[in-house]
Amino acid sequence: MEIIYELLRFFHVISFVFMCVLLFNLIVANERVLIGLSFNYEADRHLETIIKNGFNWCYIFQSGIFITGLLLLITGSLGIEGLWTDWLVITKTIILIILMGAITYVQFVLQPKIQSFLTDLSTGSEIPDSLIIKLKPYRIIRKWMTSFYLFFIITAIVLGIQVYATFNPVLTIILISIAALFSLMADKILLRLGWI
Repeated sequence: MEIIYELLRFFHVISFVFMCVLLFNLIVANERVLIGLSFNYEADRHLETIIKNGFNWCYIFQSGIFITGLLLLITGSLGIEGLWTDWLVITKTIILIILMGAITYVQFVLQPKIQSFLTDLSTGSEIPDSLIIKLKPYRIIRKWMTSFYLFFIITAIVLGIQVYATFNPVLTIILISIAALFSLMADKILLRLGWI
């Protein structure tokens, strides 16, 4: 039974790590900004495909987190009651719900709107001058939502590693503050050297 529990913990944590695919979406979006304002059909279509597929993967990893989390509670010392008695589990559950809501908003509201601007275009088509102006606000909101999502993933990881032994509260606050700063940086600048 101990091996099953440890495997569940591994898949629970690795699912959180894999959800950081959105960090790479932010890096790709920031690389696109460096190219400049001119619209390039091939580059922009490729960028949108990468970003859209990244969000699809998040649903899979969120499902993995939810299922393994429940199984960890059922098979572990906390029991299913941990969902309403342990503040760390409660907080992580709320964060997962927020993440699911954020990804659903991006996937079903923002992404279709962005895709709608690109559907009538092809490699040889003439790009209307107004396209970039119409497209930019949606991309900015999506980028902001992605950094918001990244912040909550890192926060959930900070809290998740404390389920069995909590950190000093000051350290937890510092780590969550660093997560916020890093998420803002990932939104605003191209992270060329990992953390900076």
